[in-house]
Amino acid sequence: MASFGLKVIRLALSGVAKVSPDAAGRAAFRLFATTPGRRPRTAKEKELFARSQAWMQQAEHVELRFAGGTAVAHRFAARPCEAFAGRVLVVHGWGSRAAYLSALTEGLVAAGHEVVALDLPGHGSSRGRTLTLPMAVRAIDAAWQRFGGFDYFCGHSFGGASLACAASGLVPSVPAHRPRRLVTIGSPSEMTWLFKDLGRFLKLGARAQDALEGHVERIAGAPLSAFDAANGAGRLETPMLVIHAEDDKEVPAMHARRYAASGPNVTLEWANGLGHRRIVSAEPVIDRIVDFFAQDGRRIAA
Repeated sequence: MASFGLKVIRLALSGVAKVSPDAAGRAAFRLFATTPGRRPRTAKEKELFARSQAWMQQAEHVELRFAGGTAVAHRFAARPCEAFAGRVLVVHGWGSRAAYLSALTEGLVAAGHEVVALDLPGHGSSRGRTLTLPMAVRAIDAAWQRFGGFDYFCGHSFGGASLACAASGLVPSVPAHRPRRLVTIGSPSEMTWLFKDLGRFLKLGARAQDALEGHVERIAGAPLSAFDAANGAGRLETPMLVIHAEDDKEVPAMHARRYAASGPNVTLEWANGLGHRRIVSAEPVIDRIVDFFAQDGRRIAA
């Protein structure tokens, strides 16, 4: 059953749409782009956040500035006693933060990588209360410029889709940045689905839905259909590992299958039973990512 707050929002949008579908579409977009509160919401999140603090304090914290916003990058230096395995950019999902990916970043550093973990705008240590896909891609671009590029990309959920779009150059006016290898974990494959799903969730009428999508396209500078990360991934020819759980209730498994069908450069591996959130901290998943990046190092050495 829908919460009282959601019922009120749906009723209000319905009333606005009767007068101005365009105003209702703009309001729906503002709801979508407004980031959630940063405090841990559940007991598990509180425990994870507390456990990550000592690790996060070891990072160098760098504010990145770009057109339309700022983001904070947390840089973990490679261990001097390890053979350098490459520089990795790690990006979290919607409503998350770099601290929640501590198990992943620790595993990568332990394997010899230098790791930069982003807090996207409106998340974690970053300022603001708004995030869109173009903003995320601009933050990735700013990180690329600041740290001199990355050998590997690894992203969870919205972060994985953002990295795939950044690698494919899908956001107008932002140059493509292509790593040697790319990993997505529980990530959506295209944006049209996201806004159709938002419209269903908010029970928008057809005219308000059209207005919502038109507003998104004006902000993004391209049709929604252009932001298809799966199609972009297939054209990259960059080796890509897609990790997903068929029991993921937030991002349906069909997105992983779309990535896998996009080209021979994409490998799909299921991590069933781990859902959408536990998957990113699971030891077998982290080990697989480390090995996937190590395969590139072994290929170069050969």
